[in-house]
Amino acid sequence: MVGTCTALHLQARGFDVVLVDRRSPGLETSYGNAGLIQQEAVEPYAMPQDIGFLFQSALGLRTEVNWHANAMPHMLPSLWRYYKNSSAAKHALATQAYSRLTAHANSEHQPLITQSQSEDLITRSGFRFVYRTQQAFDEGCERADRLHRDYGVRSQILDATALAQAEPVLRLPLAGSVHWQDPWAVSDPGALVQRYAQLLVVNGGQIVRGDANTLTHHNTNWLLQTEVGELNAAQVVIALGPWSNGFVKKLGYDMPVFIKRGYHQHYQQPTRLSMPLLDAEKGYVIAPMQQGMRLTTGAEFANIDALPTPVQLQKTEKLAHELIGLAQPLATPPWLGARPCTADMLPIMGAAPKHQGLWFNFGHGHQGFTLGPVAGRLLSELISKESTLIDTRPYSPTRF
Repeated sequence: MVGTCTALHLQARGFDVVLVDRRSPGLETSYGNAGLIQQEAVEPYAMPQDIGFLFQSALGLRTEVNWHANAMPHMLPSLWRYYKNSSAAKHALATQAYSRLTAHANSEHQPLITQSQSEDLITRSGFRFVYRTQQAFDEGCERADRLHRDYGVRSQILDATALAQAEPVLRLPLAGSVHWQDPWAVSDPGALVQRYAQLLVVNGGQIVRGDANTLTHHNTNWLLQTEVGELNAAQVVIALGPWSNGFVKKLGYDMPVFIKRGYHQHYQQPTRLSMPLLDAEKGYVIAPMQQGMRLTTGAEFANIDALPTPVQLQKTEKLAHELIGLAQPLATPPWLGARPCTADMLPIMGAAPKHQGLWFNFGHGHQGFTLGPVAGRLLSELISKESTLIDTRPYSPTRF
């Protein structure tokens, strides 16, 4: 999503753009998410500071987190910085910068939705957080009130009775829910990226297969090997999602970036929720999709190329079945992808400090799908030397 939207915005500003990928757009990280354009997500995902939560996660007792021991040695420095930046004071500062991006999520997606004729994929009914205990529900209501007061995020509170009426498919007695009214649901997120990419082609751009690892710098230009031969360009944007940091390390950049892997599985869909649903105290999302009911997991800290270990999916499947009565899983195997996260929870967008004509647009964490259009606009404005929609200094690569 980020790379495709960057290409579209550069094209709209008169650049001759070639989008290079090893696969067709929309088949990697942007394919496998919960399909939400989350304008309500003004707060980046922080690492919990509760020692009990961390201890239980370390012992593998929670559904939200799984981790691989062999990944910890190289991830720990970034995770330690992530933990320190998740303190209340530092998280509040990060939220100020992050919320300026999410404020433009819907307004920047909408023109691309219209131009790519993708309205059939979009539902504007919102996103529901459900709470199993009264304490968690009370805390959720307090957060909803705060986000409305500070950022204008719209929500509706439903108590147990109202929630049961709104979502009769729910099988458990719950304390209540917060219905976030600003998010949009996408019934096939991979297809939305593909339609945006097709818009690029319709408007005269190119999409070719190639490997970013063949990129070299010669004099003032960048060279890249592709299936159609060598490309030669004065400027290159690195938008490789979870593979970005491994690539830029080869160019001499040491960014505090790590990945959170995640899984999903589709199930037959005899009954539908009215909107995507987060089981807030268990950390998984159930989202109606064209392929079926999609169950997505929380975070797995592992090497990007490690073999799948879908233990979270097994745990959440049981919880989701208790909650809504999941039907049989489809024959397709579980999907596995990775989210590119930064230690300060802000994306990396701007000019590479050491190389002329090299630009970074990665590290959008859990919200690359949401932030792709605004991120693409901001970077294209920087490249075009235009006034930017918002101040981009908090996201600059030079901050590291």
